[in-house]
Amino acid sequence: MSAVRRIAAFTVLMLTGWPVVSGLLAANDPPAGDLLAQYIAKFQTRYQSSRTSSATFLELYSENGRLVRSEAGTAYFRRPSRMRWEYDAPEKNLFLVDGRNAWFYVPADHTVTKVPAKHSADWRTPLALLAGDVKVSKVCSRVALASLQKPLDSGDVMLACQLRGEARANSAEDAPQKDPTRAGEASVFLELVPANGELVRVLVNDQGGIGIEFRFKNWNFDAPTAAGQFEFHPPAGVVILNGELPAQKEIVK
Repeated sequence: MSAVRRIAAFTVLMLTGWPVVSGLLAANDPPAGDLLAQYIAKFQTRYQSSRTSSATFLELYSENGRLVRSEAGTAYFRRPSRMRWEYDAPEKNLFLVDGRNAWFYVPADHTVTKVPAKHSADWRTPLALLAGDVKVSKVCSRVALASLQKPLDSGDVMLACQLRGEARANSAEDAPQKDPTRAGEASVFLELVPANGELVRVLVNDQGGIGIEFRFKNWNFDAPTAAGQFEFHPPAGVVILNGELPAQKEIVK
C-alpha cells in the first residue's frame, strides 16, 4: 500500500481516540509530553463535538520538491463515514463517500469510478478522520511533536506520525527527542492551532519523492446540510467504472 493510501487510513482514524504513545519523549521531559497530550485532546474535542464540518481547501502535489499541480475547493464531512470534496479549480471534480461506496466523478470525462468503501484505502484520502470512528493507534505506531518539519505559521504546532508498516525510525530509547519520521520513509505531519486544536494543514511525503499537502481555512461546524449532499446519483449518460480509485500519482499531470 502506498504512503498516499496509508495517509487515508491515518486521517480517517485520528479524531476518535488518539492515544499518546508511551516512549515518544524522554522520561525526563514531562512538560513536552503534557503539551503533546493537550494538543491531541484539543484536536479531538474540536472535531468530535460536531456532527458536521466543512472547510475550503488548497491541495498541492509535488514531485521531488517541485510543485506540479494545485487544486482548490470545499470539503464537507458528516459523521459517521461521509464526506464530500467539491473541486472547483482548475477543473470541476467530485470525490464523495456515502458510507458504503466511494465515488470519483469527472464531469469533463463523463465517467465516475465507484468502489466499495471497505475494499479501498483510497476512499479515506485524505481527511476522512473527520467522519471516522476508529483509533489512530491502529495506523500510527508512533506520534510526537515534530521538530524538523516547520509549520506555515510560527505560532502553530506540528505533529508527526510514523505509519504502521513503515521501516522503524530510531527507537524511542535511542532517539527519544526525534520525530518518528526520517528521510527515505513515508512521513505524515499535521499542523494545528495550539489554542483550539483546529487543523491547518496535512503534509504527506512519500518515499518516491511524491508530496501531497492540504491546507484548510474557514472551518464551519454543525452547519445544516442539504438533503442528499452525501449521496451520489450518476447523471444520465455517465459511464460507471467499478474498480480502484485513481492513485494520487496517476492524477498528477
